[in-house]
Amino acid sequence: MSENSRVIVITGATRGLGRAMTDKFIELGHHVAGCGRSASHVRQLEQRYGPPHVFRVADVRNERDVAQWVQAVLEQLGAPDLLLNNAAVINRNARLWELTAEEFNEVIDINVKGVMNVLRHFLPAMLARKRGVIVNFSSAWGRSTSPEVAPYCCSKFAIEGLTKSLAQELPSGMAAIPLNPGIIDTDMLRSCFGSSAAHYPSPEDWAELAVPFLLKLGPKDNGRSLSVPGS
Repeated sequence: MSENSRVIVITGATRGLGRAMTDKFIELGHHVAGCGRSASHVRQLEQRYGPPHVFRVADVRNERDVAQWVQAVLEQLGAPDLLLNNAAVINRNARLWELTAEEFNEVIDINVKGVMNVLRHFLPAMLARKRGVIVNFSSAWGRSTSPEVAPYCCSKFAIEGLTKSLAQELPSGMAAIPLNPGIIDTDMLRSCFGSSAAHYPSPEDWAELAVPFLLKLGPKDNGRSLSVPGS
């Protein structure tokens, strides 16, 4: 690993923002470990980017999946310098009482419990070094609300609180940051905005701004609710 290379860990690395960040970080010479639920999408990443990068099938809801993935990352790359909890889903547009228990649970299980599973397994190695930045992806809907996305708002408000509390527990030299990525033309946005999502930046264009911004985050940003500038 070169002196300037960092270990970047990304959940939900196979699609959308996760894939765009993966491509950009690797282009810049960093070592990336990522996970995703789709075996075919993970294979695509493995075929395009071989070692030292580490890609595995893992569902963040499943603690056993997460534990096995984290063990592989730590053995091959070591503790992350930058941990990006990006994996998330959104509910279908509907009033809260029209959503089933299963639909609500999926959002909370992936967006909140999934983040906690990843933190639980990566944090000990990061704490041992007293170094590393954790970015938990929030949303504008983690700081404001809209109708028909109540479960998603709930999950992202939870991420804001979880991350800010974690920031108060970390030792000096580390950081935990809730990040609003902005409005980007992803499958999730299309599910809410329909065709008007096309008016917003693509994940690839967004990553051109976001990745350099993420690389500059450090202990000075611990506990701050941030947004990607210009997105």
